Amino acid sequence: MRARIAQEAARLMAEQGVQDFYLAKRKAAQHLGAPDTKNMPRNIEVEAALAEYHRLFQGDAQVNHLRALRDSAAKAMRFLAQFSPRLVGSVLTGSAGLHTSIDLHLFADTPEEISFFLMEAGIPFQVSQQRMRIGKDEWRDFPSFHFVAGEHAVDMVVFPREGSREAPRSPVDGRPMARAALNQLEILLE
Repeated sequence: MRARIAQEAARLMAEQGVQDFYLAKRKAAQHLGAPDTKNMPRNIEVEAALAEYHRLFQGDAQVNHLRALRDSAAKAMRFLAQFSPRLVGSVLTGSAGLHTSIDLHLFADTPEEISFFLMEAGIPFQVSQQRMRIGKDEWRDFPSFHFVAGEHAVDMVVFPREGSREAPRSPVDGRPMARAALNQLEILLE
């Protein structure tokens, strides 16, 4: 049952764009007739099932879409260079699907710097907050910005300038999130 829930959660994430692991697992358990199960797969199992789903059912289309997302991420990172952008999430790891946005971490003294930069560039954007796990049991809200560049959505979380040293915890495995600078992304694109 655990493996079936992981596979169904992966399908929901790939086909319906569900981004939250917990929600995907709960919906999957419900679809499989086990809404009260306590034997849920870990997020890392769902991510592995998602990679397998992409390989089996989306093949070249997913590879091409991932390439397009990474190209757009590189353009956004060049544009936002003064904020030391770092690519994170599924576009970096390669598990991005059709509904995935480009996730960036930016570093600024104040979030208003990002607002003014985007306004001066004439880019419409939305502002919100994103809750992230920092330590083992510590959570913090960070300002976030959302805009659309061409065909792709870009979600940016703003950290203090000194925040580049310690990454928040990954929702997949609980370890510090992998972050890639532009030069690392360009190596991936080669």
